[in-house]
Amino acid sequence: MSRDAAIAAARAMFDDGSFLAILQRRIACPTASQEPGAYPHLMRYLEQEMAPDLERIGFTCTVHPNPSGKGGPFMIARRVEDPGLPTLLTYGHGDVVPGLDKEWHEGLAPWTITERGDRLYGRGIVDNKGQHSANLAALEAVLKVRGKLGFNVTLLLEMSEEVGSPGIDEFARAHRDELKADVLIASDGPRLVPDVPALVLGTRGALALDLRVKYREGGHHSGNWGGLLANPGVRLAHAIASIIDREGRVLVRDLVPERIPNSVRAALASCHVDGGADGPEINAWWGEPGLTAAEKVFGWNTFEVLAFQCGHPAAPVNAVPPEAFARCQIRYTVDRHPSTFIPAIRKHLAEAGFDDVQVDAVKQGAEWAATRMDPDGPWPQLVAASVQRTTGKVPMIVPNAGGSLPNDTFAVTLGLPTVYLPHSYTGCSQHAPNEHALRPLMREGMEIMAGVFWDLGEQPWPR
Repeated sequence: MSRDAAIAAARAMFDDGSFLAILQRRIACPTASQEPGAYPHLMRYLEQEMAPDLERIGFTCTVHPNPSGKGGPFMIARRVEDPGLPTLLTYGHGDVVPGLDKEWHEGLAPWTITERGDRLYGRGIVDNKGQHSANLAALEAVLKVRGKLGFNVTLLLEMSEEVGSPGIDEFARAHRDELKADVLIASDGPRLVPDVPALVLGTRGALALDLRVKYREGGHHSGNWGGLLANPGVRLAHAIASIIDREGRVLVRDLVPERIPNSVRAALASCHVDGGADGPEINAWWGEPGLTAAEKVFGWNTFEVLAFQCGHPAAPVNAVPPEAFARCQIRYTVDRHPSTFIPAIRKHLAEAGFDDVQVDAVKQGAEWAATRMDPDGPWPQLVAASVQRTTGKVPMIVPNAGGSLPNDTFAVTLGLPTVYLPHSYTGCSQHAPNEHALRPLMREGMEIMAGVFWDLGEQPWPR
């Protein structure tokens, strides 16, 4: 009975194909929550796929309807060894984005695992079925070797993350006693660099907004009216250019942090952004000047134009268009409260002479707020030490991810320290055709989690 034996047991589950056989069943369940008629598949994933495996290793599972009436169900699975022991909360989501079946490379399909070299292809293999399945397999490996964990575990599985996690905060409030824990440790998102483990301690928030200029009801002939009628596309383009400059610097300074905290900057000094061979090349000239790539993504706020429409793009006509529209997004850290963003933009546009630009907030599922934990805190240091002991590598500690998750439900509503250990990388084609995991990375991820779970049963937990 040893730590090394538990790690070897997790590795063996990957190497002998038993873990991939389990994962194949889960990938085969088409849980695309954005698709009409998906609900039976979402329920089947929880009740027929996850519950039997969890009950086999001592969990008691309950499936609950979504309190919002809009999203998929939730599962709470609990394994209680002793009510006096500390409790780990872990999380995953079993829903995925649409399969986009016809867009995958020849010989690949979203609902089956295909192995090509070091790549394992399949929808949900990294987001998020593969990641939460790897963690549960590592947990089982520890149980096989030690016969117990030495702590209690609660698992929350949701089936609506890909549509914004509707109802999750309401659900957590209603089930606060069942979800009571000492820490959340889970896996989602990518590592920054494929071969370097990472700890992610929170998330950036996301706020969507629409900018619109509308002058009239219909278009008018550009030959007869061009030069006489104000063009809303031109006006909107200049309005956006007053918010963010041509090199990506946000000009409305009330939208960005006043500074990056010293502890965050120190942690990010050892973090590097690299999408791998298939990732896009970083435009070093874009974004806030004076910041490293890691600081731009994890320590700063960005303003993005996601869509811009004016006239009839698919079939342009010779007419001055009546209106123009842009869907924009602000990704933000905890350093600015999101309630200030829309007022700041409205104030800026009015002062800049763009009072004809309408600004509206867009509600998209749950309002995922920004979260961040101190990289020097006891939980990050404890988990980082465990990861280094297992791999021999110093992990990157990322104060918050660049993307978003419903982590505010765990960090704020439930008041927990939160640590994510991703088993994916940024070039994994997440949300796109050809989604894939890297075999060495997922295998190492299972070893890491077996080490973490072993260590949690061997030492006092930070309070």
